[in-house]
This record gives sequence, C-alpha cells and structure tokens, in this order.
Amino acid sequence: MEWFEDWLGNPYLEALALVVVSILVGALADRLLGQVLKRWAKSTRTQFDDRLVDLLHGPVVKTIVLWGLRSAYHHVDRSRPAVEATKGLDPAVLVDRTVGSLILILWTIFAFRAVALLLRSATASSEVRVVEERTFPLFDNISKALVFALALWCFIAIWHVDPSPWLASAGVAGIALGFAAKDTLSNFFAGIFIIADAPYRVGDYVNLTNGQRGRVERIGLRSTRILTRDDVEITIPNAIIGNAPIVNESAGPSPAHRIRIRVSVAYGTDLEPMRKVLLSVALEHEHVCKDPEPRVRFREFGDSGLNHELLCWIPQPELRGIVIHELNTLVHDRFAAAGIEIPFPKRDLYVKQWPGSPGNEPEPTQPQ
Repeated sequence: MEWFEDWLGNPYLEALALVVVSILVGALADRLLGQVLKRWAKSTRTQFDDRLVDLLHGPVVKTIVLWGLRSAYHHVDRSRPAVEATKGLDPAVLVDRTVGSLILILWTIFAFRAVALLLRSATASSEVRVVEERTFPLFDNISKALVFALALWCFIAIWHVDPSPWLASAGVAGIALGFAAKDTLSNFFAGIFIIADAPYRVGDYVNLTNGQRGRVERIGLRSTRILTRDDVEITIPNAIIGNAPIVNESAGPSPAHRIRIRVSVAYGTDLEPMRKVLLSVALEHEHVCKDPEPRVRFREFGDSGLNHELLCWIPQPELRGIVIHELNTLVHDRFAAAGIEIPFPKRDLYVKQWPGSPGNEPEPTQPQ
C-alpha cells in the first residue's frame, strides 16, 4: 500500500484526479440535461425550451471542465513558495482570470444564441404583438448590444481594469453626439417606443389631429408613413406622431367600424314605416354587419324636420366611404318610393306694410 500512499501524496497525480473527476461530472451533467430536462421540455407546447436545453450542453460541460483545470492548478501550486507571488503578477491570479475570461466567453456566446432564439420564438408566436418579423432586427441588435455591454463589464471586473478614463471619454463623446443629433435621436427613441407600445400597426386606419385619415404603410425608426384616401403618402417624424393623440379605427376588440347615416323627415311623418325602411336598407346591404344589428335613433327636433340616425357596422374601416355612399343612395330611392318626404330648409317672411301703401308714403323733400 506504499504506492497508494505515495500516490495520495503526489500533487500532480491528485491534480490529474481532479481533472478526471471534473470530466466525469461534466459527462453526468450532460446526461442530466439530455434526459431529465429534455424530457421536461418535450412536455411543453413550445419548441423554445427544447432548443434552449440543446444550447446548454456545451457551456455547462465546458464550464465544469475549466473549473476542474483551475482547481487542479491550484492544488499543484500549493507547494510554491509564497515569496515568489510578490514577483510580478501571481500565476495563480493569472490562471483564475484566464479561466474566468474563458467561462465568460462561453456564456456570452450562449446568451447571444439564447436571446436570438427567444426573439425568434416570440416572432413566430401569435400572442406576442410587439416582436414581429419587421421588428426582429431592431430587438435582436438591441439585445446583442446589451449582452455585449454586460459581458464587457464582467471582463473588466475579472481583470480589475479601471474603466474611469474610458467612461470619461465616452461621456464627452456622448454629450457631443447628443447635441449634434438631437432630432435624430428623438425620432429614433420615439420609433422604439411606438414599436414597443404599438398604438397602431402596419395596415391600421388612423385619424390624425389635422383631420387627415389613412392607412399606416410603414413604421420606421425615424418616421411613420401613412397613405391617405387620395393615394398621397404622408411622412411624419416619430417624435411628432408619438406625442400626438391618434385615433386608430382598426384597434379595439374587433376591426368592425360603426358608421352613421343622418336622415331628416318632415314633421307629420309616420315614424314607424320610416324606421322599417331604414332598417331594411341596412340589412340588405352586403357590407353591413348583422351582428351587432343596425339600429335607428331619433336624435332631435330640427328646424325643418325630425332628425334621425341610422347606425350600422361595417367589417373594415376602409369600406366607410363606399358604404355611406350606397346607403345614402338607397335611402333616397326608398323614401321616394314610399312617399316619405325629406324636408329642406324653409323660411316664412312676414311683411307688415308694402311700399306705397297708405301710411307708408315717403316724406317730401325740403327745398334747399
């Protein structure tokens, strides 16, 4: 048993044993990820966790092996005289920092791939409206920049580098860049907020504060483009449209849009037949929704007639113009056929005395 005692006392053999143990632990962890976690991931509905488990294999095993190599070096390094540690950089510290840097690189690459996988899964999901195919590059670049910045900060912390001079230079350059590109940066961040908050999307019909109405054609990082009903494209900077109230006709629980047909009938008209005519006109139109049902509302007693509104819903906001035109035409024809009078403004003029009547003669002029 002397050879065994000699083997236990040999730091190099013990270090080799630590390396072998780390490799075995890494293989065990790889088997655990391959069986237990993957079985759990397959029980879910999404493919994201399955792919994430596949990405974990490399970093976990390599991290365990690198940590075993570090422990083996420290086990061998115990016999080194302490006085040598004062000569320049301590080799043990150098090994620790090198291993830490390699582990950081492994997990940084994993973070890049995991974030891209997460964004791809969110893009393919119908429940997530923020990350879309057109916005994927934006979120991908921002997430990679954040991961890189965090990795750089960890690298500086591992090597104990003083970042003060770099931060000062970056601060001065950032201030100069901010003043030079103030409007561009304002539009850029407004575009990010518009994409994230999603007050409107491509294809939505919106009403602007100046009364213009159109379909959103493109949402960029600098501006939003809207195509009006006159086929005129309007380009609005994101900083302006992001701070203005926008009426989105396509938003809400349903894209259906309500329209109003204002109708006036003469005083003395039987209202029930008139109401039936309006409802029949709406129900017979192909673009008028049956649910919710059309309805007629008596709004006010006007100067010349009884003012009503026919309220009905259409499936898409872009149909509003043509449907209002067709309903107005049908209402006019049906009222004419049913003998329902659509009044026009009337004025009664009362004249107390006609010129030249008794008591209204002009006064005689006096000679000068």
